Amino acid sequence: MPMLPDGIYDVIVVDADRGDDGDLHLEVTISLGPRVGDVIRLRGRHVELRSGAAQTEDPYALLGVPGTLRVHAGRPTFRPETR
Repeated sequence: MPMLPDGIYDVIVVDADRGDDGDLHLEVTISLGPRVGDVIRLRGRHVELRSGAAQTEDPYALLGVPGTLRVHAGRPTFRPETR
């Protein structure tokens, strides 16, 4: 997949799992704008964990959770919305 341009994107988590390495693996899809429908794969180091669903040990609790994907200097960071 080509690199996503720097910017801020509204996304929804469409897949979540823990890898054999223990990292959280997420797939998010862009929900607004010209890149709508693009699916982005992320690993734990790209996810800002804070209160709410992201703190749970069950990665499936993140399914369907909206959030913000920020790309700066080609590096993505996902922050789920708190409930």
